[in-house]
Amino acid sequence: MHDDRTLVEARLRRVLDERIRPAVYPESVPLEVAVWHAPGEPVPVAEGLAADVEPITVGSRWGAPWGTSWFRVTGTVPEAWAGRTVEAVLDLGFDENMPGFQCEGLVYRPDGTPVKGLNPRNQWVRIGAPVQGGEEVRLHVEAASNPVVMDYRPFTPTPLGDLETAGSDPQYTLTRMDLAVLDETVWHLVTDLEVLGELMAELPVDAPRRWEILRAVERALDAVDLQDVGGTAEQARSRLTDVLAAPAVPSAHRISAVGHAHIDSAWLWPLRETVRKVARTAANMTALLDDEPDFVFAMSQAQQWAWVKEHRPEVWARVKKAVAEGRFVPAGGMWVESDTNMPGSEAMARQFVHGKRFFLDEFGVENDEAWLPDTFGFAAGLPQIIKAAGSRYLLTQKISWSRTNRFPHHTFRWEGIDGTRIFTHFPPVDTYNCSMRGAEIAHAVRNFKDKGAARHSLAPTGWGDGGGGTTREMVAKAARLRDLEGSATVTWETPSAFFAKAEAENPEPPVWVGELYLELHRATLTSQAGTKQGNRRSEHLLREAELWAATAAVRTGFPYPYADLDRIWKTVLLHQFHDILPGSSIAWVHREARATYARVADELGGIIDAAQRALAGEGSVPLLFNAAPHTRSGVPAGGARPAEMSGRTTRAERPDGGHVLDNGLLRVGVDARGLVDSALDLAAGRETIAPGRTGNLLQLHQDLPNMWDAWDVDEFYRNTVTDLTDADEVTPGDDGVTVRIVRTFGASRVTQVLSLPPGEKRLVVDTEVDWHETEKFLKLAFPLDLHTDRYASETQFGHFFRPTHTNTSWEAAKFEACNHRFVHLQEPDWGVAVVNDGTYGHDVTRAVRGDGGTTTTVRVSLLRAPRFPDPETDQGVHRFRHALVPGASIGDAVREGWRVNLPERRLHGAGEVAPLVTVDRDSVVVTAVKLADDGSGDVVVRFHEAHGARAHATLTAGFPVAGVEVTDLLERPLADTAPPTVDDGRITVRLRPFELTTLRLKRA
Repeated sequence: MHDDRTLVEARLRRVLDERIRPAVYPESVPLEVAVWHAPGEPVPVAEGLAADVEPITVGSRWGAPWGTSWFRVTGTVPEAWAGRTVEAVLDLGFDENMPGFQCEGLVYRPDGTPVKGLNPRNQWVRIGAPVQGGEEVRLHVEAASNPVVMDYRPFTPTPLGDLETAGSDPQYTLTRMDLAVLDETVWHLVTDLEVLGELMAELPVDAPRRWEILRAVERALDAVDLQDVGGTAEQARSRLTDVLAAPAVPSAHRISAVGHAHIDSAWLWPLRETVRKVARTAANMTALLDDEPDFVFAMSQAQQWAWVKEHRPEVWARVKKAVAEGRFVPAGGMWVESDTNMPGSEAMARQFVHGKRFFLDEFGVENDEAWLPDTFGFAAGLPQIIKAAGSRYLLTQKISWSRTNRFPHHTFRWEGIDGTRIFTHFPPVDTYNCSMRGAEIAHAVRNFKDKGAARHSLAPTGWGDGGGGTTREMVAKAARLRDLEGSATVTWETPSAFFAKAEAENPEPPVWVGELYLELHRATLTSQAGTKQGNRRSEHLLREAELWAATAAVRTGFPYPYADLDRIWKTVLLHQFHDILPGSSIAWVHREARATYARVADELGGIIDAAQRALAGEGSVPLLFNAAPHTRSGVPAGGARPAEMSGRTTRAERPDGGHVLDNGLLRVGVDARGLVDSALDLAAGRETIAPGRTGNLLQLHQDLPNMWDAWDVDEFYRNTVTDLTDADEVTPGDDGVTVRIVRTFGASRVTQVLSLPPGEKRLVVDTEVDWHETEKFLKLAFPLDLHTDRYASETQFGHFFRPTHTNTSWEAAKFEACNHRFVHLQEPDWGVAVVNDGTYGHDVTRAVRGDGGTTTTVRVSLLRAPRFPDPETDQGVHRFRHALVPGASIGDAVREGWRVNLPERRLHGAGEVAPLVTVDRDSVVVTAVKLADDGSGDVVVRFHEAHGARAHATLTAGFPVAGVEVTDLLERPLADTAPPTVDDGRITVRLRPFELTTLRLKRA
């Protein structure tokens, strides 16, 4: 037989595009359209429905950036259409290639009932099936003219990312507003041919199945009368029946399709627009559930559910009904799909506390899975947190974006720093926006790395990022792929059903130990420094507010601010979303975030001050309140008393114009350029700075990644560097015992103050940068005379080791990494810590000197200046505090990290304030002291082993205790854990390395 395969395939493409798809709507009549453009922010539905409208015609421009327009469409169904299926086709000016990234709408009936959402891949509204002739049609569309921030030239700087700079030019052209007859037979023929054509293209050219499909498609095309597609569609479909009925082979891969609409809580749109995106998507999905009995939809992020409840009660009612039916599924059990690298220990725990509690309170549903398809890598402390929240599974696909190494598993157990293992799945379809295309399904099968051991994978199905969700076309394709020869089988299932099957068939999958590092988007650890510092400060203020409010409530009857703390926590957790905290959102988002963090700081400061004044009482005794988990200046953790001062610091000038700072523990040399050329640990007689090198060295790099400007830093940035060694001023500080340095470079200015606190072995570096650079990367370097093949970075509830060498491509790819409050490097008998109060990105490199010694350089990432999506990223004044801690053990690193993030608070009062709880081992770090969320008055204490060793400690309560329970993060007793004994308020605990424990103390 002659090979005519390409001829038939080309015929299929053209006939589908030019004849069959246009015949889906064979008849149409225009609707009358009128519009009201809301003058400012979005208005309530009732106001939009009642607004006075003006006529507008198809072809007219509409929609200023970020505006809202209310369209009213009216018309009458022609009598000749009686008994047929009729839809309104409403094209607001869509580009079908940009679902979720441009204008969208939510359709309402005149009484305010939501119908469904409109987006570039979902432009229809069902009027009737069948419809009555003469029926009046009246619909209202709340249309958002969200501008296209990332278009076909995706990383071009644009002013459209902020309402303040976007201008007022109309963004869209009204394209189609029609009533149309839907020919359902033709619609099904389109789906038949798409499924078979896409499947055919994925099969081997020499496979018999491919040729069987080809011939069936050819026969179907022969049956189509190109001048009467509707009249011949049924006959064409009949010629496809046999190939569509052929069942899949028994060994076929099995895909669990989960209806999905990954909605970024803020990204290329502001938070307020996400509220509407969620409502549009939820309305669409509940409508689709009504039409498709097999379909199941899962939505994550409790915050987004809460938005629907608060802002769109009419949509919420439909969502609640669908949840009760088990088909609209709460997923993930987190407040938002947060970043997991940068949130602190308690914040990461509270993501699950608030997320799971919302779903439990609203629906009685508890999630077993963490659902994080788009998060930029996963910290090594996360498995323990997932388990402590009562969950068992993790889903993500983002690691498939790694650029250097291919992750070796799709289903595996992920082991965290404490030994906890979580059953984890990476969907081999490699997208969270699966659309059921044949290429996607075939890729999942070929890509699946666990063949032979497992045969199940998951496919999150629906348009996402900007929402939209699953379409009826996707559902129709999935129905044909349920059991089709040559394809994986596809079944709609809930996440929990998938995980149960996957774990049952593969109970002992491979194990991956340590962080899940994304070899991409490394610059998200630095971009938008103000947002990152706001997050870090908020986390520590929340710790203080809970600690002092709980202590005051128990000791004085102070009214514990349950509702305020709950609300503030949710605000902070929202801003940990994986485009806000990482700094990859538009300018509008970060402008609002900075204002929000300022309000949070003011409110929490008020709570802290009121609680401390209640504890201190009236008096003139100078008190230092210590919120850190370790004793400071003689003040116990969680208590207050007069500070014990020890030692003094001196400053002397050097003949070369430099300075020497000395406090009896550390002697620091500062040269005439303001660079640290010596940091001598006097007790150990050990020099910290590598020979011939200087610390406190600011370094500036060119920084233009190949793509993903705010997200990425590419390794070639290291190829060019400018050491900022010229100083305008190197002078004594105002107090006489510090050194002040001023440098200017480009259009920017840096002011630094170097200080040695009396009685403490650390050099504090306070840096203020007035930053006005573009596409530059600023780092602060400390070259250390220290030989080690690994270093420790703090992560949630512990620390994690990374290599200092690049033996393998896996190690080389980690050229920019995350830490929380410290990094720590150590030889067997001596170490160094670098601690910070609000930076996360860093790099560590090593070099062997001519003298045979090793220089290990720690560089802290301070600032970047990408121009997309925010052209003004980080412009302005920033303040950082870092400290170099020579001679530091890992315990010193932990303590100093807390110290720099929890500054002392001083006020006068009647006398000493005893801690509410104390722990007798420094390695056991208390991360939270609070009252139980249920309002019972019980005291909740959360702590972990922080040094990486076993610990036997005694926790002592400073109040009468009637009983104690070991609980999960949601403060529920753990059924399989015996409560520790209480002896006169003393509780003995034994902890594994990095083990996390939550105790609930019942007050007597």
